[in-house]
Amino acid sequence: MKFVDEATITVEAGKGGNGCMSFRREKFIPKGGPDGGDGGDGGSVWVEADESLNTLIDYRFTRQYKAPSGEQGRGSNCTGGKGEDLTLKVPVGTTIVDVDTDEVLADLTQIGQREKIAQGGFHGLGNTRYKSSVNRSPRQTTKGSPGELRNLRLELKVLADVGLLGLPNAGKSTFIRGVSAATPKVADYPFTTLIPNLGVVRTDALRSFVVADIPGIIEGAAEGAGLGIRFLKHLARNRVLLHIVDMAPWDETTPAEAAITATKELKRFSQTLAQQPRWLVLNKLDLLPEDEQDAACQAVVDALEWQGPLYRISALNKTGLKPLTHDLQNFLDARKEAISENPELLEQEQETRRIIDLEARENLARLREELRAKREDDDWDDDFDDDDYDVEVEYVR
Repeated sequence: MKFVDEATITVEAGKGGNGCMSFRREKFIPKGGPDGGDGGDGGSVWVEADESLNTLIDYRFTRQYKAPSGEQGRGSNCTGGKGEDLTLKVPVGTTIVDVDTDEVLADLTQIGQREKIAQGGFHGLGNTRYKSSVNRSPRQTTKGSPGELRNLRLELKVLADVGLLGLPNAGKSTFIRGVSAATPKVADYPFTTLIPNLGVVRTDALRSFVVADIPGIIEGAAEGAGLGIRFLKHLARNRVLLHIVDMAPWDETTPAEAAITATKELKRFSQTLAQQPRWLVLNKLDLLPEDEQDAACQAVVDALEWQGPLYRISALNKTGLKPLTHDLQNFLDARKEAISENPELLEQEQETRRIIDLEARENLARLREELRAKREDDDWDDDFDDDDYDVEVEYVR
């Protein structure tokens, strides 16, 4: 299975059936009259969140969807049949956006959630509707109205409580392997993750949370370098970000420079996202001599002017992971309890996510336009929307 997190489709609801003009004609019945029935309503288009799906790959290749139209009315006051509704199944975490108006039509965050995205046409009226004491033989009918036609963009954002932020080779994949049953690729040579990985961290029998590892960002990501900022949108729904810094980088970049680079690219992607709860995690300390660890960590703290939560770990040796995961669990539980006591906090959180989504959408649209312009000017091969990064994703419990 390939991981596709964005697709553009066209949906069209069914047309309403036309009304019928008919008159009763029966042998031995001297008085007839109008008996034309109404048409049927057109089918609407719905989207439904399905927990068995985790990719939008089906919508990458099939892009046109049309609901059945309503049937025309018939004589003997028979009403035309209604067109069946068309339901499109999408993964949980999918946002439906109208391409032409930039209106968010639906945000599917719950399993089984259903939303109507295109209204079916309404039925036309038969001539029976127009009969009266002064209009004994009406010949008026109405046609059914057309169904809504929409160009839609489907955006999938993985649902996770905790998101991992950092440069490539910071140890994010090793971290998620160390705290959950997920098994993303790790190796003893430099490479980067290409797609999000999800893992469930179980702190005890009845308490757990989901952590998401996204591809690392590099300097210049906002201009399309590396994988660009495409996958940063998957952090929009996280309640806390873990900024993981490689304390023993394989190249000449210092840990402080790497931390500043990641922070800078995050702010360029979304100022609102950069202001969300973020914890600093200094990784790979086992590769530094003990007498150098304190100075190295302090250099990163000073460079970022960091005043938030700070953790020193070794994801490979699982040193420091247990206190970190338990603190994350307590933080998330406290947040959920606060929301249950004050529903306004949830509304504020949803509004913040809406703003982050808007900023992300604007930045990705800007990046696409820049890449398109570069391709036109330099005959450059624009692979931003191709399938190069659409590889397998696993959700492991």
